[in-house]
Amino acid sequence: MLPLADVRIISVEQFGAGPWATLQLADLGAEVIKIEDPSSKGDVGRYVPPFQEGEDSLFFETFNRGKRSISLDLRHPDSRDVLHDLVRAVDAVYSNLRGDQPAKLGLTYEQLRHVNPRIVCCSLSGFGMTGPRAAEGGYDYMMQGLAGWMSLTGDPGGPPTKSGLSLVDLSGGYASAIAVLSGIWRARRDGVGCDCDVSLFETALHELMYIGPWAATHGFVPPRRENSAHPTIVPFQNFEAADGWFVVAAAKQKFWELLCHVIDRGDLAADPRFATMAGRNEHRDELVPVLAAIFRTRPVAEWLETLVGEGIPAARVNSVEEALEDPQTLAREDVVEHEHPTLGRVRSIRTPLRLSEGDERLERSPERGPFRGEHTEDVLAELCGYTTEHLGDLAERGVFGDIR
Repeated sequence: MLPLADVRIISVEQFGAGPWATLQLADLGAEVIKIEDPSSKGDVGRYVPPFQEGEDSLFFETFNRGKRSISLDLRHPDSRDVLHDLVRAVDAVYSNLRGDQPAKLGLTYEQLRHVNPRIVCCSLSGFGMTGPRAAEGGYDYMMQGLAGWMSLTGDPGGPPTKSGLSLVDLSGGYASAIAVLSGIWRARRDGVGCDCDVSLFETALHELMYIGPWAATHGFVPPRRENSAHPTIVPFQNFEAADGWFVVAAAKQKFWELLCHVIDRGDLAADPRFATMAGRNEHRDELVPVLAAIFRTRPVAEWLETLVGEGIPAARVNSVEEALEDPQTLAREDVVEHEHPTLGRVRSIRTPLRLSEGDERLERSPERGPFRGEHTEDVLAELCGYTTEHLGDLAERGVFGDIR
């Protein structure tokens, strides 16, 4: 049995960060039930191009495999009883909305504790549930700018630059998944639930890592470096070879000394300017051009064979296509596939969460993502005991909106 097979979560989620969080839980066995708003035709991720047809898209499929979907208009006056019946049957209510929205929709612990005192209510928002920006929307690109990431990224003299992936969304998803699991653990231990208030902005601030303390304590923010170089460790960056690019990561003194041996430049190791990490950082403008000239003389494959063979961390700079065909990717069967009625054969990336050889669901092909409202009647019958007549009455009153 998967680790979270006894965990059930309802999630008012859309787009990327929230669905990414609950995807991790679903991959570990949790039952994740998406509540999709019929007035907006469900999760906006269903309509993100390219590779989108009707209400199905590869974007949506990426974030929502293995989940169930119910259609429920939380603003409808008759939906509150349905929500409460669901809350009685689950461990957590998760949402990724503006910080002011959970309270407006009745999704906070204070509003639900009388229904289920053990319920955990987790909100992932742009800025949190308090503060002057609580009611503002927030997206990954904005957070990379606000938290200073863009000022650190890109070549010297270039414009502010975001990362190639939505790392704040992904990190916010992971952070909120940890928060909701911690809340569930405590609720099972102590019998009391809670609110979890996680924001993309604070996630991005937290991920300034050591740069945050450098700036907060000493006012020091490292400048941008050419070729994605580490701010203070040299050499730790991209280098151009005769036929492409690769990364050298001499993050320890022993790697520097091994590198000097491999390139037959004992004089560099003996040079007092380059003898220590601090010295190499101080004299990087003298050292890096020497190394760059050497690395341009041979192809990537030859350098990697030599460097890695000597125990020096180094790697090719792959395209996405090359990454998916990397020998390590293939050996660990990281690309999995499943069939979708609309999208056909879908190839996706397997979860990195591997806990034991016995976890069959972590090893086999994933289940497809749900159609909008696909499981409305089944979930409400199973969890809440609703009869066909009751479901029909709610449908007539418009609580479920339109279900395709």
